[in-house]
Formats: sequence, C-alpha cells, structure tokens
Amino acid sequence: MNRNDISNIRKEFKLNNPKMNIREIFNVYVQKETGEIYHHLSQPFEMLDQESQELFLANFKKVLTGQLDSKLFELKFTRDVEDSTQTILYDGLHSELTDDWKEYMLDIVVKMFAHKVYEFDTVVTFIRGEYRKNTKNRDLESEQGGDDEVYSNDFILCSLNKTDQPKKALLFDYIERTFKPNNVFDPIINLSSPLSGFLFPAFTDNSADVNHILYCAGKNNQPDEAFIEQVLNCEEVITAEEDKDIFGLVLMNVMGDEVDSRTISNVYDEIDKIVQENEESEDSEPPKLDYRDIERILDVSGVENVDAEKVEHALKTVIADEKHEFKASSLVPKKIKISTKIADVTINSKELRNLKYINFQGKRCLLLEVEEDVVLEGFKLETETL
Repeated sequence: MNRNDISNIRKEFKLNNPKMNIREIFNVYVQKETGEIYHHLSQPFEMLDQESQELFLANFKKVLTGQLDSKLFELKFTRDVEDSTQTILYDGLHSELTDDWKEYMLDIVVKMFAHKVYEFDTVVTFIRGEYRKNTKNRDLESEQGGDDEVYSNDFILCSLNKTDQPKKALLFDYIERTFKPNNVFDPIINLSSPLSGFLFPAFTDNSADVNHILYCAGKNNQPDEAFIEQVLNCEEVITAEEDKDIFGLVLMNVMGDEVDSRTISNVYDEIDKIVQENEESEDSEPPKLDYRDIERILDVSGVENVDAEKVEHALKTVIADEKHEFKASSLVPKKIKISTKIADVTINSKELRNLKYINFQGKRCLLLEVEEDVVLEGFKLETETL
C-alpha cells in the first residue's frame, strides 16, 4: 500500500457513509497480567449510539495514521506457518455466521496475549466491513462515473487499546447544589492512542492483497517484533530510521568519514529528485535504490573514485544482504541538526548547500549563507565585511 491507498480508506471512516459499510464490531476485554479474556461482545456497528460510533471511527482512523515504514508497515505473511494468522483472518473475513467470525477473532486474541503481559487491562476491537471506491470521478456533463461503478473489497481492522483508571476529581452537583468527589470506578478505554493494530487485507491498485497486511506500531520507528513474528506471522521489517542509518554507514564506507557539505547536499538532491519524479508519475510502487543506483547517484554528485563494485562491497560490510534495496523516501532527512558546544543549528536538508565549514584566522567556523536580514531579540543585526 502506498500513502494514497491508506489515505483513501482512512478518510472514509465517517458516519453514514455508503462507501464504508462496517457490518460488525467485536470488543474483547482482556485482564492485565493474566491475559485472560474477561468479557467479549459482538454486535452490528449500526446498533451503537452515534457518540460511540464517532469515538470508534476516530480510533480506526488512528490505526491508519502515520508515515509508512515509521508508524505504518506493509508486512508480508511468512509461508508454511502452522495456525497462521493469515488463514485465520481469511476464514474470519469470509465467515457467514457471526459465531464463526467471533471464534476466529478470539483465536487471534489468544495469540496476542500468549507471550505479552500488560500492566493494565486492554480492549481488542475488531470490525469487518466493506470498503468501496469509485473507479472514476463523476463527469458533471455526461453524469457518468461516480457511484455507477465502484471497486468493492471486504476487510478486517483491529485495534488494541489500553484502559485508564479515572482520576479522582471534585464535582459540583447541580441538583443538590453541593461539591462532592466523583465515585466513578469504571475503567476508561483510551481510544485516542492505539497500542497497535492492523488492516487485512492490504490494498494495492484498488485490489485486495491477502498475502500482505498493514500493521500499525504504537510509536514511530518502534515496531513490536514479537507481535509481527509471533502474532501476525509476518516477515521482519526494517524501519525508515534503520534504513537511513544503514545508508549513512554505506556512504561512510565509500566516501570516508569526511565530506564537504556541497557533496552530501548533491546526494540528497539526487535522491529527492527520484522521489519527486515518482510522485508526479503516481506510480503505486515507491522507488527503491540498489547498489548500482547508489553508485550512479554518488558519481553525479561529485564523489571521486566510485564504482558499483565499491558500493556493493560497502553494502556487504554494513548489512548481510548485499542485494538490499533502500526506499528512496526514507533516505532524505527533513531536518539536519548540527550540534556544537556553543550552539545547535537545524536546517532543511535542501539548504545544506548554503552551509560551509571553514577555517578563518586559525578558527573553525560555520558559515551559513542567508538571503534576508537576521533579527536577534527584535534587533536587526549589522552586516560585517570580513
């Protein structure tokens, strides 16, 4: 799934939307420490009151919110796994009877808590429904398109949420006209920050891909490896942050640990150009770079004495898989932070070419070229000519 696929389905989670037909919702309350199921309830989603529907819809959007390879990950199911989650989800998705659907989802809940212990009660929520998308926008003149023809796919979405204990507070009773402490002890389900979740199947080019699943991590660049491997039965992933770090080590192996700002700026510009061209072409596949692509980028960026064999050797030194391909979108940092003892400087990666590290009168200096006046505490600084 690319970010457009995710955005398209996320925006359809709203009330009374014919393009998002949520048929059933199944909530499972799990006790802390023991991981035992205390209660579960399945019901038609439309039977919930409007306020509850809105709370859950906002939660489902959260599961589908975040950057790819940082918060959201498209995972590939591992083959030949006994009692695989892929099979359970597929059978559950196509179950005609609600009781069968519930049993399949309970099997997944058992897998979730077989190796994980939480210090708080949790609620696992499953929904299954139908997602529709118009094959083309409606033409106002011919009145064709729109809802005349749609892509239609069934799906299951899961959200894992913690519960919080209500805080003690002082209330004012309007009827009795008195102040008194609240006596509410019911746990609060935190629907605003899912611990994790997933969407099955993944969607590519408006078609369901049952060999992949979209996984949501609780925090950026912190996917739960045990959840991915033992619960979802999927192959391990490399986060965008890890990919960027590996790329940086490869560059150091090829160029050395000293480089001028213009060269590294050229490298980032070349990669960003690849990303932009891909977005303009609306290609569903994000661009990836192998060692041959990196060799070309370094060569046009002004790096001397570089060839494909040297880059391939550097890749082997850093990572076991010399055929590893980097996602181009993961490699260009949005902001670059330069830390010194006297100051921290943060600049956009595209402005790196305006920064120089120089030696002036025997002192090391950072020289930053700017186009506008510099204001310090309301004062415009005078320009000095050195």
